[in-house]
Amino acid sequence: MHPLLIVLAVALLGVALVFHLRYVALRREAHIRHAELPKGLFEKLRARHPQLSPKDCQLVANGLRQFFLAHLKSGRKFVAMPSQVVDDLWHEFILCTKNYDSFCRQGFGRFLHHTPAVVLTDDRLKNAGLRRCWWFACREENIDPRAPSRLPLLFALDAKLAIAGGFSYVPDCGGVRRAGSDGSGSTPYCGSDFCSDGVDGGTDGFGDADGGSDGGGCGGGD
Repeated sequence: MHPLLIVLAVALLGVALVFHLRYVALRREAHIRHAELPKGLFEKLRARHPQLSPKDCQLVANGLRQFFLAHLKSGRKFVAMPSQVVDDLWHEFILCTKNYDSFCRQGFGRFLHHTPAVVLTDDRLKNAGLRRCWWFACREENIDPRAPSRLPLLFALDAKLAIAGGFSYVPDCGGVRRAGSDGSGSTPYCGSDFCSDGVDGGTDGFGDADGGSDGGGCGGGD
């Protein structure tokens, strides 16, 4: 075969592979966004949190989809769960074994194991997962992850729904650090902390899917 034809064939195969991978990614994203959740899931969530209305439960489900999208769009890297109420729904979903396994296979191509809800601590692995989750949740809602003016849904739900033992966030604590001044009576955590290296000495996970070009430093804009 002529060398030029070989080069052309390889190039066409490369293009076909890129289109195939893009098609798979879009198909998985569509599944995560639109797949029907198991019947009775909201009732189980309301057994844990009786104050939630059906509309509230739908918001929690949207938060769970946002978390799943963060995992998918990160290249299926580890993402940590920032919300207690969304974590509770995730746990109930996992107990619907066949439904959850099918959802994972179609949404991610593999099983996604459960990890408990966490906040920034001295655990660098969990911190990286939280920063990654924050980055993609912000991107999903067109929020600047470095200088947020508001919270993405996933990080706002616990405070919005007054979840006992939940994690309360504000976009930027400013001069008020961990003083419970968000008006909820709980200890607030700061969205702006995710781009800071002041917690564990690094910013692992923050914008790493963009090759690190946006990964370090707070402030700035998109």
